[in-house]
Amino acid sequence: MAKNSKDKPPSYNHGIQSVARALNILEVLSKAQGEGKVGEMQLGEIANATDLNVSTCHHLILTLMNRGYVAQHKKGQAYFIGTKIHELSSTRARQFSLADSAMLELRQLNMVTGENAHLAVLQGNDLVVLAQFESPQVVRVNLEAVNLTNSSHATAIGKSILAWLPDVEIERIVNQKGLVKYTPATIIDFDHLKENLRLVRRFGYAIDHEEFVVGVASVGTALRDQAGTVLGSVSCTLPASRADTVHFDAVKNAVLQCSLDLSRKLACQS
Repeated sequence: MAKNSKDKPPSYNHGIQSVARALNILEVLSKAQGEGKVGEMQLGEIANATDLNVSTCHHLILTLMNRGYVAQHKKGQAYFIGTKIHELSSTRARQFSLADSAMLELRQLNMVTGENAHLAVLQGNDLVVLAQFESPQVVRVNLEAVNLTNSSHATAIGKSILAWLPDVEIERIVNQKGLVKYTPATIIDFDHLKENLRLVRRFGYAIDHEEFVVGVASVGTALRDQAGTVLGSVSCTLPASRADTVHFDAVKNAVLQCSLDLSRKLACQS
């Protein structure tokens, strides 16, 4: 039976309350910036607008400043929205732009292979699918109800991105997410994963033979910008019963070509 908030320990309720108050501060500062104002507010103004006492408000603002969400020109002066907010907003805008730009090539990949085609990125430590097209075939993979968030180590589309991250980043993600065992074939040993990612870098693509879902295979590759920075990845997912050597190799080549075409397109747009 689910517990209501009254059953939670005091520290839990206090934490929720602090998060809500911090969000209120950000919303107040955001409105000040978006209503033709200078976008700056004094501590007392923020405290009044959020119904907080000055001491509590100041403590929360200092925490937000330490994380880059709030900034201040000089000590004692007004506060304003920090660069971290703009960074997050810019990242999300780039991802929407990436999805829009990839639609034609992703649709082409879907049509050429006859299999599911996906475009994904890492948002923080989470694997997120930005766009996908379903296979037109009667027997196809249905991942609509599947949560891919923690599956970077177990999917071709996730390993395609992980392989090109610095070792310290890979270790940080694994430490936070863990190596969830989805099937008997899932890689759950970190050294084994590192060796697998080394092969991804060597061959330029990642594969997943029933590592995430039993009966499902996939192949993916990284999507890069002009500087070689990994923006995300593209992949195809298909029933393992259809992943014979000839067809799977054709799908792999189509995925690689899709990534190349899309990378060239993005380079022309920049």
